Amino acid sequence: MIAFKLLQDFPAFVASPFMVSSLVYGFIPRSGVEASLSDRWRGKWALITGASAGIGLELARQLAAGGAHLVLTARRVDRLQQLAAELAGKHGVNVEVFAADLARPEAPQQIYEFTSRKNLEIELLVNNAGFGAFGYIHEIPAERMTEMIQVNCSAVVSLTRLYVAGMVERRHGDILILASTAAFQAVPFISAYAATKAFDLLFAEGIAEELRTFGVRVCALCPGSTNTEFQQVAEQPDRAFRSAETAEKVARVGLEALAAGKSYVISGAKNRLLMESQRVAPRSFVAKMAARMMHPSKS
Repeated sequence: MIAFKLLQDFPAFVASPFMVSSLVYGFIPRSGVEASLSDRWRGKWALITGASAGIGLELARQLAAGGAHLVLTARRVDRLQQLAAELAGKHGVNVEVFAADLARPEAPQQIYEFTSRKNLEIELLVNNAGFGAFGYIHEIPAERMTEMIQVNCSAVVSLTRLYVAGMVERRHGDILILASTAAFQAVPFISAYAATKAFDLLFAEGIAEELRTFGVRVCALCPGSTNTEFQQVAEQPDRAFRSAETAEKVARVGLEALAAGKSYVISGAKNRLLMESQRVAPRSFVAKMAARMMHPSKS
């Protein structure tokens, strides 16, 4: 998204061997991977935060189609209950629902206690919940930014810490963390959001190496613009979502990458190309291009 302007300013780079190689960077061979997804989590329990809409909802649908039992959590219990009934009826899986607001520091512990009381062994933890805030830093309410950091970062760490201990003890388990292409650069006017996603990406990559020897896989999913409710919640302009991917595609890419043992994946060849292109440009230039694209007054 943001790096499109950067590519326009570096036309010679587009034809370089490095750029060509970036098109296949992060590519996951589809042969055998899709087949393995149908069985990898079959009969096992997956916990998905932010499951009531967007990428979280699509992850739930794809996991249920593969035979996984689900624990769905989000703030909107009515949506969760509707989704639970849909997935249980269509795929014959067990679905538990727990309403929680991850902006509250106690929520991760409450979710963990819920699954513990029911003796549910969580094989796959999906830290999907998150939101953004658009505008000048001095105009975004401080409480809004604090809640965003709580949901996007603190809750991710807390839930991971709570569930990973059991995975390490069992010597198997999987964790998917929703990051973003915004994690790779400064993005003025969504600066705090981009910083939270950079945290998620680095956290995921770090613990992926820590936990690899224990049989626990960790992957950060980095989508670009996606057709979800995120834009409305963040109040971002339409121009940032003109080439948005579907939530269904992003969810599939994330699950395939996790199953393939990748520590992170960027959804979409175009997004991978754009993220790689920024590596040759000065960081100040990338930030300026991002500011020009994201400026609130731009029509």
